[in-house]
Amino acid sequence: MKQKTHKSAARRFKLSAKGKVLHRSNGLRHLRNNKQNKQIRGLKQMKEVTGIMGTKIKKLLGKA
Repeated sequence: MKQKTHKSAARRFKLSAKGKVLHRSNGLRHLRNNKQNKQIRGLKQMKEVTGIMGTKIKKLLGKA
């Protein structure tokens, strides 16, 4: 039987061209007034998921 993609994981995570698992940063939804612009710029960038968690997410996405 074919492995199906875990749809909620597919919405939250993205695979880069080299196979790294990326996710969006938290802390951007509200209370942005008391964050510095430099911090907000850093939070807008995707972060990498490493270790065993990255491997598990790849499996959910059907790429492992």
